[in-house]
Amino acid sequence: MASHVDLSVDIPAEHARNIFGELDEHVKSIERTLDVDIIPRGDSVHIQGGSLQAAKAKRLLAQLLILSERGETITSQNVAYALSLLMDDMEQAMGELGEDTIIHTISGRPVRPKTIGQKKYVESIRSRMITFGIGPAGTGKTYMAMAMAVRAFRRDEVSRIILTRPAIEAGEKLGFLPGDLQSKIDPYLRPLYDALYEIMGAEAFLKNSEKGLIEVAPLAYMRGRTLDNAFIILDEAQNTSPAQMKMFLTRIGFGTKVVITGDRTQKDLPRDTESGLDVAAKVLQKIDDIGFCELTSKDVVRHPLVQKIVQAYENYESKQAKNRTKSVKYRGRIRTRE
Repeated sequence: MASHVDLSVDIPAEHARNIFGELDEHVKSIERTLDVDIIPRGDSVHIQGGSLQAAKAKRLLAQLLILSERGETITSQNVAYALSLLMDDMEQAMGELGEDTIIHTISGRPVRPKTIGQKKYVESIRSRMITFGIGPAGTGKTYMAMAMAVRAFRRDEVSRIILTRPAIEAGEKLGFLPGDLQSKIDPYLRPLYDALYEIMGAEAFLKNSEKGLIEVAPLAYMRGRTLDNAFIILDEAQNTSPAQMKMFLTRIGFGTKVVITGDRTQKDLPRDTESGLDVAAKVLQKIDDIGFCELTSKDVVRHPLVQKIVQAYENYESKQAKNRTKSVKYRGRIRTRE
């Protein structure tokens, strides 16, 4: 049985509220997960519990203090992710995440990788000509790519930004909505507009858009073009056909950086239609200068409930796949006996 200890860590008053959270929600989460008691006393915090768990809590609070000192607002997602790293003995990586500021939004908020998966994703975008970011909703695939695109644009590393998506309906029919072609297309592209508005501001976006320096268009508009000296983001790539993906990849010219994002679990293609993203992952895996980054439910940076929802669906789909495999094997045995 682990001995009971009382450890302390210095938390300056100006960082205490950020680390403890509203109504001490962060501390309560740490106490519940690690089975310790955390007691503030002046500028220090006492941690009481089993020696192993108390030592983990102390290291965790030290890592959160590093983030707070860098100006990060500690969220429940930060704490949940730090706890998951702690369980895998990887808490040291948490302190490294705040070091890499990609860009500041129009409101002055720094955009940084918040998980190890996001950090690897950003590093791949920096070092490779083409990067595939594959993972569930909420992992920051599009937002991180957008931040890297705006950064490259502001530094004159590229002359324009091109954002594109396949115009596939998510189980809904928009074709009979009133309006011209652009007004029918806009709902598909709205998430891209939203991210750009937040990062660079609506005024800067509209100004550069009018000059043709920022282009947001459906994937079909890429056909027949050669795109040089541009930062191109293909979003929702799981909804491309193999032919569309090949068409897109062969548009790439000199001085171009490409990021392709997709979520294999949210395909809106007709049944039995193969995804261009899945084919590309098989065909291009061994080509130099093409990176594949697989993000998981651990990289979800939205509300913690989203992470639980994604994990629940992953577990359910994994179980369904196993059941289908068993069913096929069972039917195969019956045929063999016949």
